[in-house]
Amino acid sequence: MFLLQAYFEHANYYSQRVSVVILGLGSNIGDRFAYLCAAIAKIAPLLDGMVCSRVFESKALPCQGEHPAVDRPFYNMAIRGETLLSPLVLLEAIKGVERDLGRVHRFVWGPREIDIDILAMDGVIFEETVLHIPHPELIKRDFALIPLNDVAPEWEYPVAGAFFGKIPADIITAMGYVVGDDLCDMELIFHV
Repeated sequence: MFLLQAYFEHANYYSQRVSVVILGLGSNIGDRFAYLCAAIAKIAPLLDGMVCSRVFESKALPCQGEHPAVDRPFYNMAIRGETLLSPLVLLEAIKGVERDLGRVHRFVWGPREIDIDILAMDGVIFEETVLHIPHPELIKRDFALIPLNDVAPEWEYPVAGAFFGKIPADIITAMGYVVGDDLCDMELIFHV
């Protein structure tokens, strides 16, 4: 009973304020572009003022003992918009989008029809078993950070440490990330 009450109090707190959220989308199975299109269409009702980044192609993350058939490049992008949803309610909604689009959970870092992650939400630091905001791997992933910079260049990294208060461009420079061979600009952008 206490957990249920805490959940509703948490949801009520967020439902009374507008948050700017940045989502990361990726696909490496089937028609990757079509999966991104379908995800954007299903996410649009959840976010006001939605803005999309460019689409980038990146190599799949290496999986221990992976089969060459799963080493398919991803299309990646980011979306920014405003929401009244709490982080946990938004997470459930985007996982529903993944299910609706036929996502199959194979294994960690495995191939995906569509993958949708909450990369950041305002300057929020949120830590629950099922969700961490900002995304715990954000700084280590050029394919997430560079699209985030496209849609939220003024966002400041809220976690204590070397990058606290830094904007994405400063983190990208410090990490040595560039658009090139490993992260290709597909010169595709969605207008919603």
